[in-house]
Amino acid sequence: MGLSDDRPSHVQEALDQAARLEASGDHASAEAMRALASTPQAEWMTSGTPGQVRQQVRRATERERGTDLPPVLVAYNLPFRDCSQYSSGGSSGVAEYKAWIDGFAEGIRGEAVVVLEPDSLGLIPWYTGASGEPDACRPAGADPATAAADRFEMLSYAVDALTALPDTRVYLDGTHSGWLAVGDAAERLVRAGVERADGFALNVSNFETTEKQLAYGTWVSKCIHFGTRMDPGNFAGCGSQYHPASADDVSTWGRTDAWYAEHVDDAANGPAGPRDLAHFVVDTSRNGQGPWTPELSSPDPQPWCNPPGRGLGRPPSTETGHELADAFLWIKVPGESDGECDRGRGPGVPDPGWGLVPPPAGAWFPEQALDLVENADPPLRR
Repeated sequence: MGLSDDRPSHVQEALDQAARLEASGDHASAEAMRALASTPQAEWMTSGTPGQVRQQVRRATERERGTDLPPVLVAYNLPFRDCSQYSSGGSSGVAEYKAWIDGFAEGIRGEAVVVLEPDSLGLIPWYTGASGEPDACRPAGADPATAAADRFEMLSYAVDALTALPDTRVYLDGTHSGWLAVGDAAERLVRAGVERADGFALNVSNFETTEKQLAYGTWVSKCIHFGTRMDPGNFAGCGSQYHPASADDVSTWGRTDAWYAEHVDDAANGPAGPRDLAHFVVDTSRNGQGPWTPELSSPDPQPWCNPPGRGLGRPPSTETGHELADAFLWIKVPGESDGECDRGRGPGVPDPGWGLVPPPAGAWFPEQALDLVENADPPLRR
């Protein structure tokens, strides 16, 4: 793949690391890092004025790529994003966010895939979902009376602004199989406008296996159908990875498959086929070795934050072999830090998994980048 001079920063970081490895005599790792740099990855838009994000998006969608895949863009600028944790920031309020989305949409040139606000439906300020359990996300400054409604208003606005473009595909945040129960994910997606979008995105910035996401995404799609057309509003009644299955025992997942076969697939008003169900994409950028099982004596293991020993997953492709999965994508940029993870030990304390304090969220983490290419499954083509 030919790379233009207008390279995204993460591509340049990977190439710079490859040059350092080459100079040190580690030719194999240098070659692998160059292969990482040449693999299509999403570009994240995280800040700026409407005019600035318009220009950023325009450059991203006009950049030479040397691939048949359309550019993948991530919109990540909601107020109280990441529940004001490692990736805190975002717009100051509803009006500012809507103006930013307008600028984002105006910048798109030609074909594009937009992943809309990762974590936005998993971390909703002051929200109680279909399960009846209140979310733990209660950031300072968020109004308990309006924060959740504002979140859905902004996401719905973004869906409409972006899907109005003829060649743009839009995927909302669907979390992953290790997080929200199926019914909770489906209920939030519907409130955010998934029926007007192209679908939802799974496993963004996470490490759950592709196989689990394909099952989970299928259940979420069928639960959306169940809760909107078969038993309106009853998302909590959907089978999930937690019931009748056991989330940690894949051998039990057939029980949930059976629930959907009985209550959705074989029902008189069930879906006629894949065209009646929401589709999804899966982030495979770092799931080649699956999730991390911490073996640390830490107050908070934070398994989602820069786990060691992980690997790149399946390369980006629209050939998924699954009727509801539109693509495998590298949405999280592999090699960029999740944050200064302290495993609950306090700011500035080295992460015991790495023996150092990781870089801030979004900054290049060379040790992790090398770890990912060395543990890639399937092996990275060089």
